[in-house]
Amino acid sequence: MSFTKLPTFKLAVSTVAILAASTVVASARDQVQVTGSSTVLPYATIVAEAFGENFDFPSPVVEGGGSGAGRKKLCEGVGENTVDIANSSSRIKQSDIDLCLANGVTEIMEVRFGYDGIVFASDVNGPEFALNPADVYNAIAETVVKDGALVANPHAQWAEFNAALPAQDILVLSPGTKHGTREVFDEKVIVQGCEDSGAMAAFAASGMDEDATEEACMKLRTDGRNVDIDGDYTETLARLDADKNAIGVFGLSFYQNNTDKLRVATMGGVVPSAETVASGDYPVSRPLYFYVKKAHLGVIPGLKEYIEFFVSDDVAGPDGPLAAYGLVSDPALAETQAMVAAETPMGPLE
Repeated sequence: MSFTKLPTFKLAVSTVAILAASTVVASARDQVQVTGSSTVLPYATIVAEAFGENFDFPSPVVEGGGSGAGRKKLCEGVGENTVDIANSSSRIKQSDIDLCLANGVTEIMEVRFGYDGIVFASDVNGPEFALNPADVYNAIAETVVKDGALVANPHAQWAEFNAALPAQDILVLSPGTKHGTREVFDEKVIVQGCEDSGAMAAFAASGMDEDATEEACMKLRTDGRNVDIDGDYTETLARLDADKNAIGVFGLSFYQNNTDKLRVATMGGVVPSAETVASGDYPVSRPLYFYVKKAHLGVIPGLKEYIEFFVSDDVAGPDGPLAAYGLVSDPALAETQAMVAAETPMGPLE
């Protein structure tokens, strides 16, 4: 992928500001350090390589490890021995912010750079699946409604609860609890499917309060029909290759780069694509973020330039290289660009 030379973004920082920052970070590294989400990893890698080619700074060091783990690293403290940016496929939590504050990280910039869809995909040579959240819930929930009563999930094949689905053994490779995808998977598929299937109402009718009902909805079966995958999507794909009955949960961009191996399911009658995610028609999509330690701006060489480059129209816009890889460009990208230029820290979580 080639890039034309883009103008370098220059950050005007006063001598006073540099001296003040140097009391926090004694001696700056010469490379930006990025960690976090496996979903954001390929996007950040593309940007880091292009940044090194187009700017007079070394390419940032970009590592994976998961959204939650990346945010925890960001919040370890301030200084050259701590990371500058945490990539995340789920929004930062209050517990992360509390950890940051406890360790002296008082200002964080939240940068939303685009969207990705969560897709269900099976072996390319297997049958087609037209799913909805209730189907996924009935396949892998610990407790389902059968004949009007809550029972331990007895389903062995998809067609048992929906005759329109294949008579194929149930095996779902779900994102593990450490995976950034898990939050949107729980909220938009499992909890929604719990409600749509009638299980949520049945839990509530049994005397559970709202919190207990949601907790019951999110309990998944542990009899081998559902397998949590904590690693990245390559691990999910490898497991699917080993068992052709499996249906895996992937990011849209990963699926689009593996269409020779995967057949994607519709969700709620909608085919996942960049267009359906951007329009909001596809029901299982999520924003993608990275979080910047503001105290490192003006201290770590190239940090401000890197984040401005990342969210520029040339990179994250609808005609940029990230869109070509599968990112759905954020319609509010101009607002993000202005926030980055002004170095505006995030406010309290809503």
